[in-house]
Amino acid sequence: MKKCIERPAFDRTWCPEPIISDEPDLLRLYWKAWELAWDHVKGCDDSPASPFMDEAFSETTIWIWDTCFMVHFCKYAPQVFPGIQSFENFYQVMHDGRKMSLKIQHPDNPPLFAWIEYEYAKLTGDTSRLRRVVSEKKYLQRHFEFIENSIPGSKPDYGVVPIAAKRDPLGYRWSGNPNGMDNTPRGHDDYDNILWLDLLAQQALSADNIASIAQLIGETEIAKDYTAKSQQLCQLLNQHYWDEQDGIYYDIDANPPHALVKVKTPASYWPMLAGACTAEQAARLQQLARDPMTFGGEIPWPSVDQRDPEFQPQGKYWRGGVWLPTAYMATKALDRYGYYDTAAANALNLLKHMLHTFDNYCPHTIWECYSPTEAKPSTIKDDTPDKVSRPDFCGWSAIGPISMLIEDVLGFHDIDALNRKIRWHKHLPGHHGIRNLSFGEIKTDIISDGQEILVTSNQPYTLEVNGTAFSVQSGEQKFSLN
Repeated sequence: MKKCIERPAFDRTWCPEPIISDEPDLLRLYWKAWELAWDHVKGCDDSPASPFMDEAFSETTIWIWDTCFMVHFCKYAPQVFPGIQSFENFYQVMHDGRKMSLKIQHPDNPPLFAWIEYEYAKLTGDTSRLRRVVSEKKYLQRHFEFIENSIPGSKPDYGVVPIAAKRDPLGYRWSGNPNGMDNTPRGHDDYDNILWLDLLAQQALSADNIASIAQLIGETEIAKDYTAKSQQLCQLLNQHYWDEQDGIYYDIDANPPHALVKVKTPASYWPMLAGACTAEQAARLQQLARDPMTFGGEIPWPSVDQRDPEFQPQGKYWRGGVWLPTAYMATKALDRYGYYDTAAANALNLLKHMLHTFDNYCPHTIWECYSPTEAKPSTIKDDTPDKVSRPDFCGWSAIGPISMLIEDVLGFHDIDALNRKIRWHKHLPGHHGIRNLSFGEIKTDIISDGQEILVTSNQPYTLEVNGTAFSVQSGEQKFSLN
């Protein structure tokens, strides 16, 4: 059972301080997200990691994919928010046989550990952890193989729900709940008879990141092995799941001739995040990200295309509701292929939607998911009229006001302590930037007024602004983009 633990009052000096004169009200949402997240630092007497980040859903269970997405914002204050530490409650229980009273809801939740471990290391510079999870304990490889060899219908002692994932020669069978998109209309509700594109892409993403980590720490044979695995999985995606006519990846029928099952959801961006796309395929997906009837517009990233017959204007959970984890994933997919303007525009519109909901819907808080048409939380997946999703969900919904604000609205899309470099897509016109940003041992302020950039730092690093590299030294300096 989770329990509250004693901790000091939340202190803003623990976290980076964004500056954005053109949209100053987004800062209210930013700080609210941190405060709510601080309330969800919990403990458990017999868990491998305590304290850990609570997903804001259940007192007796933990979720893999909720926890993974929470680490994406915890990494900006790693000394006080136990994000990556929370992974031990899965690693040690699932792969070392450690016992704990908390249960893992879906052991075959999206396998995102490797992606998160690599991104966390880039921000913190902590390669010792990478050696532990790849070289010593091999948790990342073991989890990859756990998905590959999962037995559907089996229920480990530590799990709540039986495993649904099953490897097939062309992909994976799965289901809407372990998949995380509970009541998605994918497969036209026939979940048992489709191969799910996202698990295939998530395994490719995992293999790609295991290879990157292994290369970084000198494990060249592991890198070679997992590069090959990633390439094989990506080849399956492009050969069987891509629809050239519509310019998107779809699930496929599990039975021959394996026809495409045409339901457009943000899950189609997992292959893009995994690096499976050609430049031409990425351009087609970027177009859909800009289309206001698909994934763009004033309220972007609905969980199903608005033209789909199952789309629900009030959300009905995954029948149209806007979810921060899939929105963040798809945004990072756009970033990977250099579509920074589209990523920034959608991120800004999404945060404005969250802010409008925060200001106009009572209680004034951050929600589990959002209506795709109004400034309201999404309705839930049953047919109860006007019953909405969970409040105070930080939880993974903090990833929008924190990570998407820093990385895409402000544009600091690649903060890399391993290479002592920040890549900044500077696109805002007004006074904007960030203070108190830590990456590795570097602490820096980056403030822009027009074409002038004022930078202070405790150590040297490279700041690349829209492709132009500046050499930052210790102390204060000014750069001009003219």
